[in-house]
Amino acid sequence: MTGVLVMGAGSVGCFVGGLTQLAGVPVHFVGRPRVLANLRKHGLRLTDQDGLDRHIPALDLRLHEEPPAGLKPDLVLLCVKSGATAEAATALDLTLPLGTPVVSLQNGIANADAARAAAPQLHWHAGMVPYNIAEIGPGRYHRGTGGSLAAEGSAEDLALAAWQTALARMGMGLELYADLAPVQWGKLLLNLNNPVNALSGRPLRDELLERGYRRVLAALQEEALNLLNAAQRPVAQLTPLPPRRLITLLRMPTFIFRLAAARMLRIDAKARSSMADDLTQGRTTEIDALCGEIVRLARSQGRSAPLSARMLNLVESWPKRRRPYTPAELLSALGLS
Repeated sequence: MTGVLVMGAGSVGCFVGGLTQLAGVPVHFVGRPRVLANLRKHGLRLTDQDGLDRHIPALDLRLHEEPPAGLKPDLVLLCVKSGATAEAATALDLTLPLGTPVVSLQNGIANADAARAAAPQLHWHAGMVPYNIAEIGPGRYHRGTGGSLAAEGSAEDLALAAWQTALARMGMGLELYADLAPVQWGKLLLNLNNPVNALSGRPLRDELLERGYRRVLAALQEEALNLLNAAQRPVAQLTPLPPRRLITLLRMPTFIFRLAAARMLRIDAKARSSMADDLTQGRTTEIDALCGEIVRLARSQGRSAPLSARMLNLVESWPKRRRPYTPAELLSALGLS
């Protein structure tokens, strides 16, 4: 590959883009001033639960506040927050050659479609990031859980195939799917834990070891899965257990959950949801791309999704509270106590 452009150098963009550069591919990072300032001062350090610890010096980073004019990357990774998708796609459309392939590595279901509507002359691929990435210091990003990246496409998509080969050199998988929607829905079910984790104020592993928080997650997943089944939307299995059995396990007493979910709990102490970071730093969250998507799915069937709707409201009203919810408080707020 001759070059990759990361549009949105946040946690996902810095980690995946950094891995791509470490694999020998030139990478340009477009990000916000705060992130770029840290990268210019500290460089980019990537760590993970499997022992990765690599540093890219600041002088080796190509950093931009806007997509650079005249750049002709082989591939673009769209990593902005969901609410900025249309704006970012439009900016790319103004600077990139026609047909440039772009992979949406964003949470939620509809980002690739929204980007395609804003910039139809680019070649859009839906994507999925399975693992948690946390910003644990200036210019330092840590992967706390496992899994392989996924994208809509095939080996015939030369840019994706070349990127797949590059990532493999760093020990990172990229799986290609003709239809990514089932994988995206499966990831969204898991991502329903993001607001639970954010409101708990705890690291991911600590939160999952509290049965009350797991009961909230199980209820959110069950509501969503019932709606998906009614809409005949297939859901990929992304954990060792099928979604229904995972819901049952989440509701088990903690001593049983700890034993049965040993693989799920392979999460290091640094891992937390990106939504937790957003709440802490007063940034807009992606709650609408998660619980909001379930609410919209329900409305499309003439039904309701009261739990997702309440969770959406809790996250949006966080600035008035700014105090973590105990398990009992969160259960009560969702009407589950």
